[in-house]
Amino acid sequence: MRVSNISQAKDLLEQHGQRQILAFCDELNDQQQGQLVSQINKLDFNNLDKWINELVLNTPLADIPDDFKPAPYYKATPQENEQKALYDKALKLGRELISGGKVAAFVVAGGQGTRLGFDGPKGNYPVSPVKNKTLFQLFAEQIKANSNRYGVDLAWYIMTSPLNDAQTKEIFKENDYFGLGEDNVFIFQQGTMPNFGFDGKILMADKDKIACSPDGHGGSLKALFDSGAIDHMKARGVEYASYYQVDNPLINIFDPLFVGLHALAEAQMSSKTLIKAYPKEKVGNFCIVDGKMTVIEYSDLPDEHAERKNPDGSLVFELGSIAIHMVSRSFVEKINEKGFALPWHRAEKKIPYIDAQGNKVKPTKPNGVKLESFVFDALPMTTSSIILETLRENEFGPVKNATGIDSAESSRELMIACWAGWLEDAGVKVPRKADGSVDAVIEIAAGFALDADELKSKVNEIPEIKAGDSVYLG
Repeated sequence: MRVSNISQAKDLLEQHGQRQILAFCDELNDQQQGQLVSQINKLDFNNLDKWINELVLNTPLADIPDDFKPAPYYKATPQENEQKALYDKALKLGRELISGGKVAAFVVAGGQGTRLGFDGPKGNYPVSPVKNKTLFQLFAEQIKANSNRYGVDLAWYIMTSPLNDAQTKEIFKENDYFGLGEDNVFIFQQGTMPNFGFDGKILMADKDKIACSPDGHGGSLKALFDSGAIDHMKARGVEYASYYQVDNPLINIFDPLFVGLHALAEAQMSSKTLIKAYPKEKVGNFCIVDGKMTVIEYSDLPDEHAERKNPDGSLVFELGSIAIHMVSRSFVEKINEKGFALPWHRAEKKIPYIDAQGNKVKPTKPNGVKLESFVFDALPMTTSSIILETLRENEFGPVKNATGIDSAESSRELMIACWAGWLEDAGVKVPRKADGSVDAVIEIAAGFALDADELKSKVNEIPEIKAGDSVYLG
């Protein structure tokens, strides 16, 4: 039901026990009241009471199935002749699809750099070891280098949030779209969900503003459709979107093997995986549940399953989800036309709000609930889905924390280690410390080499690297 004025809004909110949203409406001018009515109309009252009862007032237990098994996957390198022939076929097809402009980059970039102590979109965080390039710049250079390699203008779809949409667009304008051309960059916003107090009441960010948060990376599949991005893809002939998250500078965006295996399987949504470093590593677990590809969160997988081992000592549930997917455009169209909905996940958070007296409060401990959806929950909706192993050192260096594990520092170390490996594969001597770590700061621009094989053709352009050197190849 849509409301057109404050009076109608009062009646609707009364029915759902949310009258506090209008607690200060008498203090608002006509424009502010109109804006608040607009926000109220965006609330999903058909499901609101159900969500509050099931996910806010109660903490749902993890729904772990009785019977599930590890998912099958393709190893990073083929294991026998038959598989080698398949990989060769997939590589050929993947390159053809990329060359034909059938594949686009799709980054989920709705987050801010708050946890990194950085003011602004996380994509604008400077992270490269030598030149301090931002995440956005690293991705743009990789897309540009692939465009040059394949002789086609490759498209880049960037999902922002209301938190950083305007800033992100300004960053791209100021940087002249990083040389990609405005026509090849499509920036759009994800949806939002209201924030709730533990009592189930929707919190207010201000007297005329409902407290909302981005609806999670699962909102990306709906936002692609609602924003017109899918229509834009269709007009360009894009059939596949290479999905990744903004905090992983080591992502291989246009991997022809991944593209080809996905296409050969006529898959709808596929994934890359890492072999877990230890049983309870904080990554989702790829499983088969009732014949469907499924990710079970690390926190939900019982210890007895997480620690189960095969006779050779490897983990039974060894496949970790790292938020790298290949998504078919037709799949996104199909599920949105049916009005799909991913499940919501509950997260207790510190949510700024205004109290009953209209005072702004910045809590020091969790005071409410945010609901978010996860993109991997779309996997059980597929009829075909493949998993390809990637190597941790080649493609996973997330920047999530200010210090420690998955920090900017650890990510830079991983980038240096990756590029040092490329150099050594090409026969270039790289200085190393006694513990085996690289004794130099190294950065290889995508425009210089996209991978180890391309680097081998440029050995003559690489200077001698000495201990303690800072080396940039660009």
